[in-house]
Amino acid sequence: MSEPTSTRRRILDAAARLLEEHGRDGVTTRAVSYAAGVQPPTIYRHFTDMSGLLGAVAADGFDTYLARKHAAALSDDPVQDLRDGWDTHVEFGLTHPAHYLLMYGRPVPGETSPAAQRSADRLHLLVERIAAAGRLTVTVETAAAMIHSAGSGLTLHLIGVDPDERDPELPGRLREAVLRAVTGDAPPAAPGYTQHATALKAALGETDDLLTAGEQALLGELLDRLGGSRGGRGRSSAAAGAPEGGAEANPC
Repeated sequence: MSEPTSTRRRILDAAARLLEEHGRDGVTTRAVSYAAGVQPPTIYRHFTDMSGLLGAVAADGFDTYLARKHAAALSDDPVQDLRDGWDTHVEFGLTHPAHYLLMYGRPVPGETSPAAQRSADRLHLLVERIAAAGRLTVTVETAAAMIHSAGSGLTLHLIGVDPDERDPELPGRLREAVLRAVTGDAPPAAPGYTQHATALKAALGETDDLLTAGEQALLGELLDRLGGSRGGRGRSSAAAGAPEGGAEANPC
């Protein structure tokens, strides 16, 4: 390994550690210089400025992560491959929130980070395969935009929620809703008791004085269970007929 490559790697690793431990604001010229054992001009010689360094850190971490996930060949089912891609995207964001926020947390109109562009290219490939199989009901561009918007919005939302308060079924449910919207597969079943329970829960506020506060609370808890929400012991996504794949499953 040449000395320039070794120095660049050392700077990237130092900046990545600071990012994970202290967030974006912790990645300063002084901190990186000290952690990497180099002088500040060395950082600028390799990355031009701190913005360039941060972009390289995000791209490097993302590429390293996805290299493991995408090592396996794509399957014969392009929709399943996209489903797996969604799960990979969410898992990466929750495992490396600082990197994810660096990629998607501060959007600038007309600008896309190298890491985010790699993610977009991968998503476009997966969507094109669905279109080639004749299973896409919208254009490739529209489907990619819908999936990206939903997936990144979901991940940013989950990053901002305390891990103990996250709904483990939300990623899978939103994923399947988006897939239905762009492929037309598996239309929603006729309303069952889960839908009726959800509707009744939403109408509880209109009961006026028919129920006491305690009765409303008890009924609300029971309806949460019937509706499958995390407020009680609702059915798992598998039991409800939806494919498994929550936030901890394996961008789109």
